[in-house]
Amino acid sequence: MEFALEIVKADKFRQIYAVGAMGGHSPYDFRMAFYNDSPKAVVQDGKQVSVMERRVETELILSPLAAKELADWLNNHIKEYERQFGEIKKPGGRKAGPEESAPIQGYM
Repeated sequence: MEFALEIVKADKFRQIYAVGAMGGHSPYDFRMAFYNDSPKAVVQDGKQVSVMERRVETELILSPLAAKELADWLNNHIKEYERQFGEIKKPGGRKAGPEESAPIQGYM
């Protein structure tokens, strides 16, 4: 049986740009919160101090199966991107990869 897929954006659909993500998992689901960082100055004890404000824009909650499928989808697209545009590197020329990532456990 064949069927067509119609994709419709919700009335409240919006796009965000995120500089990072944080989250964790439980036996039931995976959670990823996407954020942006903005430096700001605050006064503490009469002194001006620089603080990085991390604004959480949205959170995505996935079943374990959906999380695995998302990981596979991202890995495939990253490989295709690097085939077309070259290796993705972190600032300073370091290779971007999970071996440098800190483990994140639990919910935010």
